[in-house]
Amino acid sequence: MNDLLLWVAVPYICLAVFVVGHVWRYRHDQFGWTTHTSQLLEHRWLRWGSPLFHLGAFMVIAGHVAGLAVPASWTESAGIGEHAYHTTAVWAGSVAGLAMVTGLGMLCARRLLTRRIRLGTDRSDKVLFPLLSATVLLGISATAAHNVFGPGYDYRSTVSVWFRGLFALRPQPEAIAGAPLLFQLHALSACLLFAAWPFTRLVHVWSAPVGYLVRPYLVYRRRAVPAHAPKAGSRGRPAAGSRRAA
Repeated sequence: MNDLLLWVAVPYICLAVFVVGHVWRYRHDQFGWTTHTSQLLEHRWLRWGSPLFHLGAFMVIAGHVAGLAVPASWTESAGIGEHAYHTTAVWAGSVAGLAMVTGLGMLCARRLLTRRIRLGTDRSDKVLFPLLSATVLLGISATAAHNVFGPGYDYRSTVSVWFRGLFALRPQPEAIAGAPLLFQLHALSACLLFAAWPFTRLVHVWSAPVGYLVRPYLVYRRRAVPAHAPKAGSRGRPAAGSRRAA
Protein backbone atom coordinates (compact mmCIF):
# COMPACT_ATOMS: atom_id res chain seq x y z
CA MET A 1 0.00 0.00 0.00
CA ASN A 2 2.86 2.38 0.73
CA ASP A 3 4.34 1.76 -2.72
CA LEU A 4 0.97 2.37 -4.39
CA LEU A 5 0.52 5.58 -2.42
CA LEU A 6 4.00 7.00 -3.04
CA TRP A 7 4.67 5.86 -6.59
CA VAL A 8 1.17 5.78 -8.14
CA ALA A 9 -1.27 7.99 -6.23
CA VAL A 10 1.10 10.89 -5.47
CA PRO A 11 2.49 11.21 -9.05
CA TYR A 12 -0.97 11.11 -10.64
CA ILE A 13 -2.34 13.65 -8.15
CA CYS A 14 0.59 15.97 -8.86
CA LEU A 15 0.12 15.59 -12.62
CA ALA A 16 -3.59 16.36 -12.28
CA VAL A 17 -2.83 19.49 -10.26
CA PHE A 18 -0.22 20.44 -12.88
CA VAL A 19 -2.73 20.29 -15.74
CA VAL A 20 -5.81 21.70 -13.97
CA GLY A 21 -3.73 24.38 -12.24
CA HIS A 22 -2.39 25.69 -15.54
CA VAL A 23 -5.88 25.90 -17.01
CA TRP A 24 -7.15 27.76 -13.93
CA ARG A 25 -4.16 30.11 -13.88
CA TYR A 26 -4.53 30.97 -17.56
CA ARG A 27 -8.23 31.69 -17.24
CA HIS A 28 -8.11 33.70 -14.00
CA ASP A 29 -4.64 35.24 -13.78
CA GLN A 30 -3.30 36.09 -17.23
CA PHE A 31 -1.92 39.40 -15.98
CA GLY A 32 0.14 37.50 -13.40
CA TRP A 33 1.51 35.09 -16.03
CA THR A 34 4.97 36.69 -15.95
CA THR A 35 8.47 36.15 -14.59
CA HIS A 36 7.95 38.82 -11.90
CA THR A 37 11.39 40.12 -12.77
CA SER A 38 13.24 42.32 -10.31
CA GLN A 39 15.99 43.42 -12.68
CA LEU A 40 15.35 47.10 -11.98
CA LEU A 41 16.02 46.53 -8.28
CA GLU A 42 19.31 44.67 -8.72
CA HIS A 43 21.12 43.49 -11.84
CA ARG A 44 24.71 42.60 -10.95
CA TRP A 45 23.94 39.21 -9.42
CA LEU A 46 21.12 38.64 -11.89
CA ARG A 47 23.44 39.20 -14.86
CA TRP A 48 25.45 36.09 -13.94
CA GLY A 49 23.02 34.01 -11.92
CA SER A 50 20.15 33.96 -14.42
CA PRO A 51 22.16 32.76 -17.49
CA LEU A 52 23.94 30.09 -15.44
CA PHE A 53 20.69 28.81 -13.98
CA HIS A 54 18.78 28.75 -17.26
CA LEU A 55 21.62 27.18 -19.26
CA GLY A 56 22.09 24.50 -16.62
CA ALA A 57 18.33 23.93 -16.44
CA PHE A 58 18.05 23.40 -20.20
CA MET A 59 20.90 20.86 -20.11
CA VAL A 60 19.43 19.07 -17.08
CA ILE A 61 15.98 18.85 -18.69
CA ALA A 62 17.49 17.47 -21.90
CA GLY A 63 19.43 14.88 -19.89
CA HIS A 64 16.32 13.82 -17.99
CA VAL A 65 14.34 13.45 -21.21
CA ALA A 66 17.09 11.28 -22.71
CA GLY A 67 17.53 9.24 -19.55
CA LEU A 68 13.93 8.77 -18.47
CA ALA A 69 11.82 8.88 -21.62
CA VAL A 70 14.19 7.09 -24.04
CA PRO A 71 14.58 3.34 -23.40
CA ALA A 72 18.06 1.86 -23.28
CA SER A 73 17.28 -0.33 -26.28
CA TRP A 74 16.77 2.77 -28.43
CA THR A 75 20.17 4.25 -27.61
CA GLU A 76 21.85 0.89 -28.16
CA SER A 77 20.20 0.55 -31.57
CA ALA A 78 21.53 4.01 -32.40
CA GLY A 79 25.07 2.79 -31.74
CA ILE A 80 25.49 4.31 -28.28
CA GLY A 81 26.76 1.67 -25.90
CA GLU A 82 25.98 1.55 -22.20
CA HIS A 83 29.49 2.63 -21.16
CA ALA A 84 29.50 5.60 -23.56
CA TYR A 85 26.03 6.66 -22.46
CA HIS A 86 26.89 6.32 -18.78
CA THR A 87 30.13 8.31 -19.11
CA THR A 88 28.49 11.09 -21.12
CA ALA A 89 25.48 11.29 -18.81
CA VAL A 90 27.60 11.48 -15.66
CA TRP A 91 30.03 14.16 -16.81
CA ALA A 92 27.60 16.25 -18.86
CA GLY A 93 25.07 16.00 -16.05
CA SER A 94 27.70 17.06 -13.51
CA VAL A 95 28.60 20.15 -15.52
CA ALA A 96 24.94 21.03 -16.06
CA GLY A 97 24.12 20.45 -12.41
CA LEU A 98 27.05 22.57 -11.25
CA ALA A 99 25.99 25.44 -13.52
CA MET A 100 22.40 25.18 -12.35
CA VAL A 101 23.33 25.04 -8.66
CA THR A 102 25.70 27.99 -9.02
CA GLY A 103 23.09 30.11 -10.79
CA LEU A 104 20.33 29.10 -8.39
CA GLY A 105 22.57 29.85 -5.41
CA MET A 106 23.28 33.33 -6.76
CA LEU A 107 19.58 33.98 -7.36
CA CYS A 108 18.65 32.79 -3.86
CA ALA A 109 21.45 34.82 -2.23
CA ARG A 110 20.39 37.86 -4.25
CA ARG A 111 16.83 37.50 -3.00
CA LEU A 112 17.91 37.04 0.63
CA LEU A 113 20.64 39.69 0.82
CA THR A 114 19.02 42.49 -1.18
CA ARG A 115 16.47 44.11 1.07
CA ARG A 116 14.26 45.57 -1.67
CA ILE A 117 13.97 42.18 -3.38
CA ARG A 118 13.45 40.34 -0.10
CA LEU A 119 10.55 42.62 0.81
CA GLY A 120 8.98 42.02 -2.61
CA THR A 121 9.13 38.23 -2.35
CA ASP A 122 5.62 36.79 -2.41
CA ARG A 123 4.34 33.53 -0.95
CA SER A 124 4.73 31.56 -4.16
CA ASP A 125 8.44 32.39 -4.28
CA LYS A 126 8.84 31.30 -0.67
CA VAL A 127 7.53 27.89 -1.71
CA LEU A 128 9.21 27.70 -5.11
CA PHE A 129 12.82 28.48 -4.23
CA PRO A 130 13.20 25.95 -1.36
CA LEU A 131 11.38 23.25 -3.34
CA LEU A 132 13.42 23.88 -6.48
CA SER A 133 16.65 23.94 -4.48
CA ALA A 134 15.78 20.66 -2.75
CA THR A 135 14.97 18.96 -6.07
CA VAL A 136 18.21 20.09 -7.69
CA LEU A 137 20.42 19.25 -4.71
CA LEU A 138 18.85 15.80 -4.30
CA GLY A 139 19.45 15.01 -7.96
CA ILE A 140 23.08 16.10 -7.80
CA SER A 141 23.61 14.21 -4.54
CA ALA A 142 22.15 11.02 -6.03
CA THR A 143 24.40 11.26 -9.08
CA ALA A 144 27.50 12.07 -7.07
CA ALA A 145 26.93 9.42 -4.40
CA HIS A 146 26.14 6.54 -6.76
CA ASN A 147 27.59 7.32 -10.19
CA VAL A 148 30.56 9.64 -9.59
CA PHE A 149 32.07 8.46 -6.31
CA GLY A 150 30.07 5.24 -5.94
CA PRO A 151 30.03 1.92 -7.79
CA GLY A 152 27.38 3.12 -10.24
CA TYR A 153 23.63 2.68 -10.43
CA ASP A 154 21.62 1.96 -13.59
CA TYR A 155 18.52 4.10 -13.03
CA ARG A 156 17.31 3.39 -16.56
CA SER A 157 16.32 -0.12 -15.50
CA THR A 158 14.33 1.09 -12.48
CA VAL A 159 13.42 4.78 -12.24
CA SER A 160 13.03 5.18 -16.01
CA VAL A 161 10.73 2.14 -16.21
CA TRP A 162 8.54 3.60 -13.45
CA PHE A 163 8.50 7.03 -15.14
CA ARG A 164 7.45 5.71 -18.56
CA GLY A 165 4.85 3.45 -16.98
CA LEU A 166 3.05 6.45 -15.48
CA PHE A 167 2.49 8.06 -18.89
CA ALA A 168 1.66 4.73 -20.53
CA LEU A 169 -1.05 4.22 -17.84
CA ARG A 170 0.71 1.04 -16.77
CA PRO A 171 2.31 2.10 -13.48
CA GLN A 172 5.02 -0.13 -12.09
CA PRO A 173 5.68 1.00 -8.51
CA GLU A 174 7.92 -2.00 -7.88
CA ALA A 175 10.42 -0.62 -10.39
CA ILE A 176 11.32 2.35 -8.20
CA ALA A 177 10.52 0.84 -4.79
CA GLY A 178 13.97 -0.75 -4.66
CA ALA A 179 15.88 2.29 -5.90
CA PRO A 180 18.35 4.10 -3.59
CA LEU A 181 16.81 6.59 -1.17
CA LEU A 182 18.32 9.66 -2.84
CA PHE A 183 16.74 8.75 -6.18
CA GLN A 184 13.38 8.20 -4.47
CA LEU A 185 13.55 11.54 -2.66
CA HIS A 186 14.54 13.26 -5.90
CA ALA A 187 11.54 11.74 -7.69
CA LEU A 188 9.11 12.75 -4.94
CA SER A 189 10.43 16.31 -4.75
CA ALA A 190 10.12 16.57 -8.54
CA CYS A 191 6.47 15.49 -8.29
CA LEU A 192 5.81 18.18 -5.69
CA LEU A 193 7.58 20.73 -7.89
CA PHE A 194 5.27 19.88 -10.79
CA ALA A 195 2.25 20.30 -8.50
CA ALA A 196 3.45 23.75 -7.41
CA TRP A 197 4.44 24.79 -10.97
CA PRO A 198 1.12 26.38 -12.10
CA PHE A 199 0.98 28.68 -9.08
CA THR A 200 4.49 30.13 -9.35
CA ARG A 201 6.57 32.16 -11.77
CA LEU A 202 7.55 28.94 -13.57
CA VAL A 203 4.51 29.36 -15.84
CA HIS A 204 6.57 31.82 -17.91
CA VAL A 205 8.33 28.91 -19.63
CA TRP A 206 5.17 28.36 -21.70
CA SER A 207 5.19 31.97 -22.92
CA ALA A 208 8.20 32.04 -25.21
CA PRO A 209 8.12 35.26 -27.31
CA VAL A 210 7.90 33.43 -30.64
CA GLY A 211 5.88 36.23 -32.22
CA TYR A 212 8.76 38.61 -31.61
CA LEU A 213 10.71 36.94 -34.44
CA VAL A 214 8.10 37.84 -37.08
CA ARG A 215 6.81 41.09 -35.61
CA PRO A 216 7.27 44.11 -37.90
CA TYR A 217 9.71 46.77 -36.86
CA LEU A 218 8.48 49.72 -34.84
CA VAL A 219 9.66 53.06 -36.22
CA TYR A 220 10.14 55.84 -33.67
CA ARG A 221 10.36 59.42 -34.93
CA ARG A 222 11.44 62.45 -32.97
CA ARG A 223 9.17 65.47 -33.18
CA ALA A 224 11.05 68.15 -35.13
CA VAL A 225 11.10 71.73 -33.79
CA PRO A 226 11.14 74.48 -36.49
CA ALA A 227 14.37 76.48 -36.53
CA HIS A 228 12.54 79.85 -36.54
CA ALA A 229 10.33 78.98 -33.57
CA PRO A 230 11.20 81.23 -30.57
CA LYS A 231 12.26 79.44 -27.42
CA ALA A 232 10.56 79.98 -24.13
CA GLY A 233 12.14 82.87 -22.25
CA SER A 234 13.67 84.46 -25.38
CA ARG A 235 13.32 88.20 -26.28
CA GLY A 236 9.81 89.12 -27.26
CA ARG A 237 8.21 86.20 -25.44
CA PRO A 238 8.01 85.80 -21.68
CA ALA A 239 9.12 82.57 -20.10
CA ALA A 240 6.53 80.26 -18.69
CA GLY A 241 5.33 81.44 -15.34
CA SER A 242 6.76 85.02 -15.70
CA ARG A 243 4.64 88.19 -15.37
CA ARG A 244 4.97 91.44 -17.29
CA ALA A 245 5.41 94.60 -15.29
CA ALA A 246 2.33 96.84 -15.22
